[in-house]
Amino acid sequence: MTQEQTLSILKSGASVFLTGEAGSGKTYVVNRYASYLCEYGIPYAMTASTGIAATHIRGRTIHSWSGVGVQTDIDEDGFRKLAKNRMAVRRIREAKVLVIDEISMLDARAFSIIERMCRQARGGGSLPFGGLQVILVGDFFQLPPVSKEGESRFAFESSAWEALAPVTCYLSEQYRQEDAELLEILSAIRRGEIAKEHRERLSGRIIGPDEYPDEDLPRLFTHNCDVDRMNEETLARLPGRAKIFQMATRGATKPLSVLIHGCLSPERLELKEGASVMFTKNASDRSYVNGTLGVVTGFDTDTKYPIVRTRDGDSILAEPEEWVIEEGEEIVARIRQIPLRLAWAMTVHKSQGVSLDAAVMDLSRVFEYGQGYVALSRVRRLSGLTLLGLSERAFQIHPDVLARDEVFRHESESAERAYGARSEEEVEKDEQAFRVLCGAGRRKRKTSQKSWKKNGSAENPPSPRLRRGEGKKALSGISGVDRRAELRKQFPKAHTPWKEDEDKWLRRLVQGGANVRSIAKALGRQPSTIRSRMRKFNIEK
Repeated sequence: MTQEQTLSILKSGASVFLTGEAGSGKTYVVNRYASYLCEYGIPYAMTASTGIAATHIRGRTIHSWSGVGVQTDIDEDGFRKLAKNRMAVRRIREAKVLVIDEISMLDARAFSIIERMCRQARGGGSLPFGGLQVILVGDFFQLPPVSKEGESRFAFESSAWEALAPVTCYLSEQYRQEDAELLEILSAIRRGEIAKEHRERLSGRIIGPDEYPDEDLPRLFTHNCDVDRMNEETLARLPGRAKIFQMATRGATKPLSVLIHGCLSPERLELKEGASVMFTKNASDRSYVNGTLGVVTGFDTDTKYPIVRTRDGDSILAEPEEWVIEEGEEIVARIRQIPLRLAWAMTVHKSQGVSLDAAVMDLSRVFEYGQGYVALSRVRRLSGLTLLGLSERAFQIHPDVLARDEVFRHESESAERAYGARSEEEVEKDEQAFRVLCGAGRRKRKTSQKSWKKNGSAENPPSPRLRRGEGKKALSGISGVDRRAELRKQFPKAHTPWKEDEDKWLRRLVQGGANVRSIAKALGRQPSTIRSRMRKFNIEK
């Protein structure tokens, strides 16, 4: 499925599981949809299963947002206590759309607890997540969740996932990897079909002890102890005293701790001239991105900030950047630090979401499903990969994920056919109905004449809006045919046969809490017709 097709499905209001291979543009689609929601003033919550992922999307962890925290076993008393968390309940009630990024790392139990909390906060009805549009983003081929018992159980195995029944949108385009050979290897791992030729290509990237590259390339390790040791030892060998940059923080304690933990730049950043570094944020002027590599060549005389020469030969003054967690339009936590980290080494876990031109990896001690796939998919091309070691475990994907991936692909193909068969009129109707359900305002746009802002232009002025009771008065004395024509200026479907899909949308809008006049506007029918239809089918608010 393409990004544009996925965006169209999202605008229809359907809950979606947005997936695809690493580099397929999942975050890009979510950001575009978020911009669309902002244009119409539709409140949404941007969350992620981990702190690192939350910082990438300027959001907060789903555990913090929902008020559930780290609890994995909650009884009835526990849910009653959660219901007293007024801030969490308010967040859930105010949102119309909920995004959960890195869904692969949220286990089934936590997913079900969060679903019930949302349902309870929004009135305790039967609709999954209380009627929120839920967008689940991620790739189950990446690192899995780990429960307290030490066993992984994926979110898609939960009853909450089954009840939500999200539309699967499996992105088919590729924007990170630039090498057909590497893409072939990654696809083979995803299918569980690694062959002899794939192993041989990767084995050809393994170097011996005396072939260690001289370049300051980042090393990816599976264990924290290896990362810390290499960075500290290598920095200590450089001459001179280290310059220290301390992170500035501001905000509420809990979201602030999540933000600090998720930021790739450390609280205390020690740098020397000659240090190998990686940028940890995307620059607004695109001079660098999260993952850009370079070497510290010195420090600015006036500001004392580091000057970094990238691998492309550009010299960049690395000035402090901000990371924030937002709730609606309010910033609840903010940190400020130089957007760098030492790049001689990092863990595979913290490399998620980073694209690298080149890297050295030790995959000889892989201990988790998906760890090898995550590491290999960080680089853009096979020529940029250097291996210190490789084990068979690096090719292994969780068997439940392999089986379910086939289902996801078929679901996505079916959704592509079903949604692709809609006419332009049906697409617009779906989008408009969802916007009405969310109580959206008009799209924000510039206009030179405020008097025509609501509709049309000076040559085609908007129809007057009739207040209650004014319709009959305004239409008195007009013939039947002309009267219908006048009515249809405000209610386009007035006196036309009722269609089956309109009943479907009527039920959905009523269940979502929309009032009669809003429903009438969305369906192009008179309010009296909507009330009559609700009585006929016993549809209650």
